[in-house]
Amino acid sequence: MRQAVAGQGHRDIRNRRPLWIRTIVTLLGTSCLVAAAACLPGTRSDSAWPPSTGRGPCAVSAAANVPVPMRDGVVLRANVYRPSINAPVPVILYRTQYNKDKAQISMSRYQSPDWFASHCYIVVTQDIRGLYASDGQFAELANDQNDGYDSVEWAAQLPGSNGKVGMYGASYVAATQWLAAETAPPHLVTIVPDNIASDYYNGGVYEGGAFRLGFLESWGTQVAGAIAARRGDKATVRQLNADGKSVSKWARFAPYDQFPPLHPDQGLAPYFFEWLQHPTDDDYWRRWDTRRYYPKIAIPVLNFEGWYDAFLTGGVENFTGMVSSGRSAFAQANQRLVIGPYDHVGWGRPGSTESPLLKAIGPVGNSPINELTLAWWDHYLKGVNNGIGTTGPRVDYFRMGSNTWHTATSWPPPGAQTTTLYLHSSGRANTSNGDGTLNPAAPTAIENADHYRYDPNNPVPSAGGHSCCSSTNGANAQGPFDQRGVELRPDVLVYSTAPLAQDTDVTGPLSLTLYANSSAPNTDWTAKLVVVHPDGSAVNVNNGIQRASFRDSLSQPTPITPGQVYSYAINIWPTSNLFHAGDRIRIEVSSSDFPQFDPNPNTGGWLGTSTTTVPADQTVLHDPAHPSALILSTIPAAAEPPVQSGPPTH
Repeated sequence: MRQAVAGQGHRDIRNRRPLWIRTIVTLLGTSCLVAAAACLPGTRSDSAWPPSTGRGPCAVSAAANVPVPMRDGVVLRANVYRPSINAPVPVILYRTQYNKDKAQISMSRYQSPDWFASHCYIVVTQDIRGLYASDGQFAELANDQNDGYDSVEWAAQLPGSNGKVGMYGASYVAATQWLAAETAPPHLVTIVPDNIASDYYNGGVYEGGAFRLGFLESWGTQVAGAIAARRGDKATVRQLNADGKSVSKWARFAPYDQFPPLHPDQGLAPYFFEWLQHPTDDDYWRRWDTRRYYPKIAIPVLNFEGWYDAFLTGGVENFTGMVSSGRSAFAQANQRLVIGPYDHVGWGRPGSTESPLLKAIGPVGNSPINELTLAWWDHYLKGVNNGIGTTGPRVDYFRMGSNTWHTATSWPPPGAQTTTLYLHSSGRANTSNGDGTLNPAAPTAIENADHYRYDPNNPVPSAGGHSCCSSTNGANAQGPFDQRGVELRPDVLVYSTAPLAQDTDVTGPLSLTLYANSSAPNTDWTAKLVVVHPDGSAVNVNNGIQRASFRDSLSQPTPITPGQVYSYAINIWPTSNLFHAGDRIRIEVSSSDFPQFDPNPNTGGWLGTSTTTVPADQTVLHDPAHPSALILSTIPAAAEPPVQSGPPTH
């Protein structure tokens, strides 16, 4: 029964091809699909990665730069890896802005397309419009709905295809999957998107109204380098490579709309400057917002995420949104989310480059992405009854602290409950040497407020977190790091519990309700959840930010009145962490996290278009009328999901 349902709704396509697709297949024929695999980049080699183990039974031939015409006549190009098999087989499509020949082959990511094809799939890796081998003009996100639809339908009709198409890939390659799914191509059966936002505004380019500075400047130079290379501008490519490694240097430059490395006058990165022109959640962003399309998407989805990934909330929201709002009961019941101890590119395994604290977790934290993706395709594209997709929605998550894998039927896991810890002090919570405390008792008497001065010219430095895109990215490094140096700054308020009497499982969403006022008409509030170990080390678990003017609306920001108290709900990104007996739970409160986010200039403007800054005097209240509190999702021991033997592989 499961096998029949898995293929439901995907009609035989061979005699129902539109004219433009019939023309493509006629031109393509089969002669271009017989080149030796060894001559094509991205196929298996004898290097350390990808390993030769785990290959399937099919020999593989391959062809490079196969033309894929789009509806408007622009030609994209793809590498096609074909298994040696007589029976029709499914097609796997990978659409990338990062070079189809490389296909994210690394210890931290994927096996090669050739390896996947050896398991008897046709695998297609394609450069998106305007990059590498594909024609046309590149525009971030703008073409990947229509181009995704056309590419899926083209792939479904390749000679030897059984008409079923799956997709895979991480980061922007995950975005191309969701953008294609938003258009509901009739032959798209499933997608496996990894590390991508659900909302390209909030949690993508901006967060809580703040610009994700370190990520976007460093990543923007990388993408611009591909454009410069297409133009044959070697000098600019060298310059962009150098600038991409100097995040700390360039993060100080303002205004961002004149950012020199991206040459605003040369059109190398028009998307970057468009994003600066759209600092609110307007129609520019909504056309791609995946959340709007859940009711139109009727396919199973396997999402991969990491606790320190730059798009963690997107993966979680795409899972929960499809479970609640997918177009069919079948889609809602066949959603899966895997969250491991990863950052954006560090996914375990020897040789990958995650933060030392993640690396120390060892093999239990290694990524199962290749094995699980293959098992997922086998079930949904070939109908193999392998235990996947038989129990409804599923979440596999790694709990840090205990270094164990758990499985649940929902997010947050069943049995999770809300735990509230209130902020307290006598007005001296500044630094980790202050008197800030956290406990379950709400304030019952007047407590002195805490004060600090936030200077945009001396912002609190980022020390890890969910920025992008690696643990080695200098001042913008991603992941868990010791926070003790940051916590000695007087503009950082620190509130901690007493040493815990028993283990405490914090798993699920997190937030900080903060009552505060500022001397400025606009400012920022940051929150960072920290685990403090008995040896004194203080490690960031996750963080969040809220721009004051966006407190009520991301689309219609309004200034604050200086000196007036407001309640702010700061979304701290989710986690799963076991705080052991003897550990302390800590929350840091400040007004900057640089260069992860752009410093708020406190003027009512922002550094995207201005260079003017002024200091702001900040006040955080925690009294009966203003009960500032950290809100955790905790799981009692009796409700803890069962421990799994290791990373999920089916």
